[in-house]
Order: sequence, then structure tokens, then C-alpha cells
Amino acid sequence: MSRFFFDDRKQLVNDAIEGLVISAPHGNLVRLDIDPAIRIVARADWDKSRVAVISGGGSGHEPAHAGFVGKGMLTAAVCGDVFASPSVDAVLNAIVAVTGDRGCLLIVKNYTGDRLNFGLAAEKAKRYGLKVEMVIVADDIALPDNKQPRGIAGTALVHKIAGYAAEHGKSLSEVRDIAQQACDNVRSLGLAMESCNLPGSDGDEERIQRGKVELGLGIHGEPGATVVDTHNSKALIETLVKPLQAEIGNDRVAVLINNLGGVSALEMALLTKELAHSSLKDQIAWLIGPAPLVSSLDMKGFSLSVLRLNDEFEKALCADVQTVGWQKPVPFAPMKTQPYSAVFDGLAFSPSDNPQVKALVSAATQTLIGLENRLNALDARVGDGDTGSTFAEGAREIARLLENNALPLNNTAQLLQLVGERLATVMGGSSGVLMSIFFTAAGQAVQDGSALPEALLLGIKKMKQYGGAELGDRTLIDALQPALESLRDKGLAAAVDAAKTGAASTASMQKAGAGRSSYVNSENLEGISDPGAVAIAEVFAALVK
Repeated sequence: MSRFFFDDRKQLVNDAIEGLVISAPHGNLVRLDIDPAIRIVARADWDKSRVAVISGGGSGHEPAHAGFVGKGMLTAAVCGDVFASPSVDAVLNAIVAVTGDRGCLLIVKNYTGDRLNFGLAAEKAKRYGLKVEMVIVADDIALPDNKQPRGIAGTALVHKIAGYAAEHGKSLSEVRDIAQQACDNVRSLGLAMESCNLPGSDGDEERIQRGKVELGLGIHGEPGATVVDTHNSKALIETLVKPLQAEIGNDRVAVLINNLGGVSALEMALLTKELAHSSLKDQIAWLIGPAPLVSSLDMKGFSLSVLRLNDEFEKALCADVQTVGWQKPVPFAPMKTQPYSAVFDGLAFSPSDNPQVKALVSAATQTLIGLENRLNALDARVGDGDTGSTFAEGAREIARLLENNALPLNNTAQLLQLVGERLATVMGGSSGVLMSIFFTAAGQAVQDGSALPEALLLGIKKMKQYGGAELGDRTLIDALQPALESLRDKGLAAAVDAAKTGAASTASMQKAGAGRSSYVNSENLEGISDPGAVAIAEVFAALVK
């Protein structure tokens, strides 16, 4: 089955062009309505008063080439089918449509189909009295002995530099010369761990073995020059940087970090970090990307393009454009940091004694420790089997502090807040955070003057606010809320009964509205009480003994 979204394979490129044109942020693109098989995207604001700059080639390399059409870059792009050169007629129509007396420059990647079709179209255009020049981008250094290096992501840099010259009124020969100079000074190298999936293909082929990458594979999925036996980001960046440095020497450079289409933004940022710490770091003046500029559908790979800089190139690269795909260069510098004192979240307190409170804390903690296996067994039937261990771990910590006389037993606000602080640290998962919210909010309310029952109800209100559970959602709240309401209104004995009733009610609830049990079907929940609610009921029962 294809791993590609499309409606009609035959209309795929036409449909994509329509989507590009209608979503262009500057509203400055048009498709020339000539023939469905002739796909030309052009500047809507073009007046033929300057040299036209045209590029193109197979689709599947987006945003190249139509994504670079706009003020300051390309005048028009000619789009072929996926990974197929546009026809001679398509290129010829583009030339005639946008070229005035100043002439036209064609920028062509070094693939046989592109060279032939653009070249013949250029010769035919001369019959119309048009001046046409062509430069060929051959920036790929993957095969150093190859007399015909491929044109890959460095082509976008040539587009930018030539477009700048044309926008500033340079003559055709001047635009051609600076474009050729850019071609002569740009080098690229890429790698991938997965090739691309073609529209309509079954997507099952895995030519590149897991754990390896191909170095120098083509942007149409052609096999790479060599295989590298690692996915380590630092090692792979150095694998690309070393041969690029050998080509460009010690000159200042701009580096284009190109996503071949299938690499996550997180990984591209990480690779940029590795580049910033690589042996090339002292030569980098500008970063362009990380972003897809000349992609290969969904290929899981990336490439680096380095351009030797001069004053004219820097002006050209940094000039504003109105395109969909170009990325504004960023001056390269180490990551900025700012000293900042960490927030100290520890609670300041003084241990104190209160025999009555000590007895209550001891009863609660020993009950939860003793319930560990029972609660785990309950949770194994409705969750992930660790509720008992989670509550016991928190209880053991509070019991340890109690035994060491390290609790502020005579200061209710501090005691509640300290319990909240420790539970957040030692209890695992969401239960620890929820109980910490409960005790922390209750402690703050006591400190602000609330009576203990009201403070505890405020704590449960905050627990519900942040946790998302309500009464009837088959959680510990079904026992804790009625118990606390009864504690406020009728006293501890009533709270014990309310907690027991609330815990029992969870066994008849057919659907859990929160927590791990919410992913369990109703048949597996029937007749089983929520382990958190059981824990609450047992603690309240222990407090009156």
C-alpha cells in the first residue's frame, strides 16, 4: 500500500501546484494556464523589465523549485512529474512567457534530462529573438571522480544569488557570471538512513539496512557512494564536514542545512548543534536552515551545502525575498546563555512535636504500607498494577521523617506543605503529583487562614482542576470528596462512612473517566473497586481506631 497522500496519481503534481499557489503568503504566484501537462509557476508581479531567472526540474524536491519563485529569487519554475524533467515545450513556454529584452538565465541541475530539455528549449527560444543563457549546478561531491557531479541542494544558493543580481538590474551576462561564480564555489554532500517512498509504490522496500546510512545517495533515491555504520549525529556531521572542508579550504562560508524531507525538526535542530561544534565551526559566517530546501519526498536524510563567501554573495544571500521556501540566513554564533539563579522550592520549616498529630500520621502511613500488595492486586485488574507500591513508597518516606522527628507536627500548614513536597519527589507517576497538589494547596489554604476541613476541600478542588477527574469518574475522588465534605459537616466518624461508601460505589461504575482505568473496557471494571478509592477509605478507617 502506498505511503503517500493523493487522490489521482496522474493529477498529483497539478494538485500540489494549486495548493502551493493558493497558500503563498505574499499572494504573488500564478500558474500559467497553457496546458495541463505544462506546469509553470511564475511571479504574478513580473513586468519583463529585468533579466528573468528560470529554474525547474522534477517535482518531489519541494520547496524547489516553485517555492523559490518570487521577488528577489526566481521569475518562474517549470515543474516536471515526480523525479522527471519537464518537457522541452514546457521550458520553452516558460522562457517565452516571462522573458523580455533583457534576456533570461536558466539554472539547471546537472542531470541529463534537465540539461537536454532546458538546453533544447534555450536554443528554440533564440528563434524568437530572445537572449538565453544557462548555468549548470554540479555541487555534489559524493563521487569525486565523477565528471558529471549532480546538482543538489546547493542549487538553492545559486537561485538566491542569481535572483538578487537580476532584481538589482544587472545585465544578462552579469547575472550569468555571478550565478556561474556561485556554482563554482558551492559544494554539497548528503546522507540518509531511509530512501524515499514514491507515490503509488508499496513502500515496503528497505534498501538501507537498519543501523546504517548511505553517504552521497541521490535526491531521486539513487544508491549512495558508501555505507556508514552508525546513526551517531556527531560522527555523521564530521563525516560530511571533512570532505567539504577539503574542497573549500579555510575560507569563510555559508552553510545550508537541508532536510531531505523525512527528518523531524527535533533531529534537524540536534544536527545543527553538532555542526556548530564541528571542525567547520570557525569558518561558518551564516547558517541557512535547518529546513527542507531541496528535498527528496520523504527521504530520512539531510545534506550540507557550503558556499565560499565574498561581499557580493553575502549581500545576495541576506537580501529579503518574497517566496514560499527560502530561509533567511542567520549569523552564526555560539548559543546565547543568560545566568539565572534557580528557584529554591524547598520548604523552610522547623521540626516540632504533637502527639495527637503524630498518631494520625503514623496510622495513615502504616495503613498505606500495609495495603501495598492488596492495592497492587486490585490495580492489576483495572490498571498497570502499581497503585499499592506508589502509595506505599510515599508513605514510607513520611514514616521515615516521622521516625526521625523531622516533621513540623505542631504546624498544620507546614506539615501539609512538606508532605506535598516529599510526595512529589518520591511517589512515581501522576499519583505523586496529584497528591502533592492536594497537600500543597491545602497547606497554603491553612496558612492563609482557612480551617482544616475547608483547606482540605480546597486541596481536592485543585486536584480536580489540574488532574481533570470529577466525582463519578471512578477515581480516589469518589471516596475522598464525600469523606472531606462529611468531615466538614458531621465530623470524622461520618467521614469514615462516606469514604467507605464512595469507594464501594466505584465497583459499579461501568466506565472510568480518568487515569489508567479509562483505557479498560467496562467488562473488566465491573465489580472491582478503584484501588485509589480503597486506599482513601482504609486510611479514614484507620484514623478513628
